[in-house]
Amino acid sequence: MTDSAALDSADTSLVARFAPSSWLANAHFQSIVPSLSLRRPLVASRARQMLAVADTQIVDCGDGVRLLGHYSSQAAAGRPPGRDLAILLHGWEGSADSVYVLSLGSHLFSLGCDVFRLNFRDHGPSHHLNEDIFHSCRLDEVIGAVRSIQGSLPSKRVTVAGFSLGGNFALRVAAKAPKAGIELQRAVAVCPVLRPHSTMEVLESGWFIYQQYFINKWKRSLRRKQQCFPKRYDFTKILAQTSIRSMTELLVRNYSEFADLDAYLNGYAITGDALADLTVPSHILTSLDDPIIPAHDLQHLAPSPYLQVTTIPQGGHCGFMDSFNGASWADRQIANIMFRQPSAAG
Repeated sequence: MTDSAALDSADTSLVARFAPSSWLANAHFQSIVPSLSLRRPLVASRARQMLAVADTQIVDCGDGVRLLGHYSSQAAAGRPPGRDLAILLHGWEGSADSVYVLSLGSHLFSLGCDVFRLNFRDHGPSHHLNEDIFHSCRLDEVIGAVRSIQGSLPSKRVTVAGFSLGGNFALRVAAKAPKAGIELQRAVAVCPVLRPHSTMEVLESGWFIYQQYFINKWKRSLRRKQQCFPKRYDFTKILAQTSIRSMTELLVRNYSEFADLDAYLNGYAITGDALADLTVPSHILTSLDDPIIPAHDLQHLAPSPYLQVTTIPQGGHCGFMDSFNGASWADRQIANIMFRQPSAAG
């Protein structure tokens, strides 16, 4: 890792580079507009070559678990083989084809990086692959997926990068990587879920549109799961709920190994000592005006010489959009972290 003075200097320079126009600066605008479907054609155009060479794969994660992913290599595009591989993790109820994943993936691919876009269980068109239902504490299978991907591409330098819940997973993978036999170069998390209790409280008490957005997507996902395994699942009671808390409580009670909601939420928190044993250089990029992930929870992260936190005043939740078309500030910064000289990266 670099010394603290170098990190502070790097952070100051990064903050200065993100300066959205006044009409772009609103936290809700930044949180909503970058993922809207109207941007998809623009982002898909940038991602055209990455998508054209993508090889859809079923990843063996161990213990019978299979996850769906898409691997785009420089070699398949007729270019010199890439030395770096970025494994990208989407947010809750997103997918490997979410606009923000395609945006980052296309930017890294254009810079010569191989890209593997991984779906979590029951995300994207993957509900049929595993009978048990997704929950946010299923870390072992994501670790298994990263280990399997690295095993199939042993010459690559691997970065795991994720958004929101995917960022939370990326950091937890980094904390467990050495003992799991995974050699990671780094992990990068954009607006990661820090303390799930806080995020749930914000979703329940904040602007209703966020909670309704996630409820609608989650209910669609549950209906797909029930269709795939009708003898196993009857989600009638969960689908009748009108809050994320009540839906989660029922899911935990009926379809998880956790004693109660608190135990489940604590199970995937990265505050407290969760990241205390990090030995993989890891980075958090987050905004102070995030309407979903309270920034005050950053103070509860375990201090680590391997963890760099970059906070900026504005950016919303996984937004960081300073132009309607083109890579976001977060996309560019992740590329900077991956490709800058070791003396400045940590």
